[in-house]
Amino acid sequence: MLTALSIRDVVLIEALDLEFGPGLGVLTGETGAGKSILLDALGLALGRRGETSLVRSGAAQAVVTATFDAPASVADLLTGNGLEIDAGEPLIVRRIVKADGGSRAFVNDQPAAAALLREIGAMLVEIHGQHDDRGLLAATGHRALLDAYAKGGTREVAQAHAAWRAATAALDEARDGIAAARRDREWLEHAVGELTTLAPEPGEEEALAERRRTMQRAEKIADDLNAVSGHLEGSGGALTHLRQAARVLERIAEDHPALGEALAAVDRAVIEGAVAEEKLRDASIALMHDPRALEDDEERLFELRAMARKHRVQPDELAALADDLRGRLERLDAGEQGLAGLEARVATARAAYEKAAAALSAIRSAAAARLDAAVAAELAPLKLDAARFRTVVAPLDERDWSAAGRDRVEFEIATNPGAPFGPLAKIASGGELSRFILALKVALAEEGGAATMIFDEIDRGVGGAVASAIGDRLARLATATQLLVVTHSPQVAARGATHLLIAKSSDGTVTRTGVRPLDAGERREEIARMLSGATVTDEARAQAERLLAG
Repeated sequence: MLTALSIRDVVLIEALDLEFGPGLGVLTGETGAGKSILLDALGLALGRRGETSLVRSGAAQAVVTATFDAPASVADLLTGNGLEIDAGEPLIVRRIVKADGGSRAFVNDQPAAAALLREIGAMLVEIHGQHDDRGLLAATGHRALLDAYAKGGTREVAQAHAAWRAATAALDEARDGIAAARRDREWLEHAVGELTTLAPEPGEEEALAERRRTMQRAEKIADDLNAVSGHLEGSGGALTHLRQAARVLERIAEDHPALGEALAAVDRAVIEGAVAEEKLRDASIALMHDPRALEDDEERLFELRAMARKHRVQPDELAALADDLRGRLERLDAGEQGLAGLEARVATARAAYEKAAAALSAIRSAAAARLDAAVAAELAPLKLDAARFRTVVAPLDERDWSAAGRDRVEFEIATNPGAPFGPLAKIASGGELSRFILALKVALAEEGGAATMIFDEIDRGVGGAVASAIGDRLARLATATQLLVVTHSPQVAARGATHLLIAKSSDGTVTRTGVRPLDAGERREEIARMLSGATVTDEARAQAERLLAG
């Protein structure tokens, strides 16, 4: 609900602060007093284009601030756009337009885009004027209004559509994967064949490299081993000489204690030399290799490394790569077999959606008939008795099916007998259009619409009983929402819970527009003026009293 509106330097308005309450509020004033300025100012706060022509002559900028009691949906919208609003806090929207061009927008003192203000405005306020092309005139919103009126079927369709989409997405993903795999099948089969033939094992590359290093080292030290063996063994080797020395010492060892000690030392040397000889033989045997084995290991090592480079992995990762590629081939085969199951799931989900959508279509058609009857009952009192209204529920092309169902919904009218039906905005004249919208709003009652509605001169060109009927319906509609009406009709003005007078004044050099609330006496005088014109008579005052009395 709109609770306050502050305007500074907008066209003829220098400074204006207004407060609004629930129910029906009426705004009256003589022609040319500036009622449209008030609506332009509010439209500016709600994100409409900021024209520099709105800035009052001589002022640097125009500022409009609108305060609302906003629903939770608006708070969610602000949070989604990175703005903060505390629970229960009023929503304050401010728009500034500079005389030299450019504009700024704020929501609760936080900078915001004008586009966000338009989104907020669409949720909070509906303005129905002579040439308004939003709200009920936008066919895109008719389906939602009918569904709210019908009360049922939409949730089931949305859930069925979501399930159908999920099944279709899974099928598409599987098909895409299979298509990609099919394109790669030849390569996959070749790669798997190569890797299977190679049969790489984790850690194999390091083991081969170590063995290769060992064999290469053995070739380098073979000559040294032979030389050492020559020094130890053979007729001229150290061990042969030690043994010969030991035999000589054995014969003379008893001749002197030192000779015995020398013999013992030589014996120990012979024993250690024998051990060295044995270890040399062990080493020679261990280091012995077939030159072909070195060639084989080197060839295997080069094959592993070449395959790793080909697949851009490390040699130790080749075994895992082989398993992965085999898995892809297996999944390709299994996926092709599983497509039938996914296709069946899609068919089942589609059937469920079509069943739910058909049920919703029936609900909509029944609700459309009720709505048509309800609107028809409102037309005659509004001097639209020759007009006809219908709600068209028509099937959509399959490409346009959605979570909202398979139907196109549009409100249409025919203003004269025998005339063809057509869209509201294209068929009705200005005054008829506002009355059609009022009839629709009354018929729809609580079903949809913003918290605040504004009708601009809905009573243009009518009077008497029709104006009374308009006032009656506006008052009824205002029990469920805040309603502001710019009116020239005393019958409508008398039904307001609050009454604001818009007047223009001049000091000879500057013309200003002002707005002020009227008390009971002032209100009677204003309605009497609306009845009688420039000269207010006692008869007009009496008639105003009767209107105010209801």
